[in-house]
Amino acid sequence: MRWQGRRQSDNIEDRRGMRVGRGVIGGGIGTVAIVLLAMYLGVDPSVVMRGVGTTNVRPTTDEPYAESEQEALWREQVAVTLKDTEDAWGAVFREMGGPYREPTLVLFSGGVQSGCGGAESAMGPFYCPADGRVYIDLTFFDELERRLGAGGDFARSYVIAHEVGHHVQNLLGKSRQVHDLQQRVGEVEGNQLSVRLELQADCYAGLWARRIENAASILESGDAQEALNAASAIGDDTLQRNAGRAVVPDSFTHGSSQQRMRWFRRGFDTGSVAACDTFAEGDV
Repeated sequence: MRWQGRRQSDNIEDRRGMRVGRGVIGGGIGTVAIVLLAMYLGVDPSVVMRGVGTTNVRPTTDEPYAESEQEALWREQVAVTLKDTEDAWGAVFREMGGPYREPTLVLFSGGVQSGCGGAESAMGPFYCPADGRVYIDLTFFDELERRLGAGGDFARSYVIAHEVGHHVQNLLGKSRQVHDLQQRVGEVEGNQLSVRLELQADCYAGLWARRIENAASILESGDAQEALNAASAIGDDTLQRNAGRAVVPDSFTHGSSQQRMRWFRRGFDTGSVAACDTFAEGDV
């Protein structure tokens, strides 16, 4: 992906170096474990944090943050990717007859206080619909490559585009619709709704990739495969196998590796919001 030297977004809030005091989420250790699992790579945290209670995680001090050379490159790429999402979704929303409200991306280190509560780096990147912000500790990219085997520039951009996909869902009202439906169904049905929400965000990431390629021809050979590799690495079945657990489809909240790759590819092939309607499909 050709991103060096290109325009960067101004919607970046850098909170790195801010230490966050450890606190207790109201639901106890069991709830914390659920939140950690559900927030990993993008589940809307409000879905699992509703009813959990408040957190007493509080910022304690600010210190200058000395980023590594690698983090500096990641920061620049994230800012370029965010700008690309702004351009792509701005155009899509104009086509749909309305304005696009750009999200803010928050960089943090170690822990952060979001509108959805306190979060630690171990939770991975996430989008908080309560404050319209995407949160990421850039060291996650090292984890993505070393532990999940999904390295490369475009894999990193896919992560950002997926989280922005959740922002788009929030703007279109889909996140709220799913949240409300989940209040009226059982756990398995609620998980299935979560899977459709996540797969739609994957499709939106593919749509973004198609739009920026059509507009600027910045993709290089192998880029699409990097995104597909990342989508595959974070499929529920793959994560469960890698953790030494049995694969239990009813417990899926993101979708299988094949589903995630298929829906990214659909967005990439069509560049269409309508084609990404996972909720209109009988079988995703």
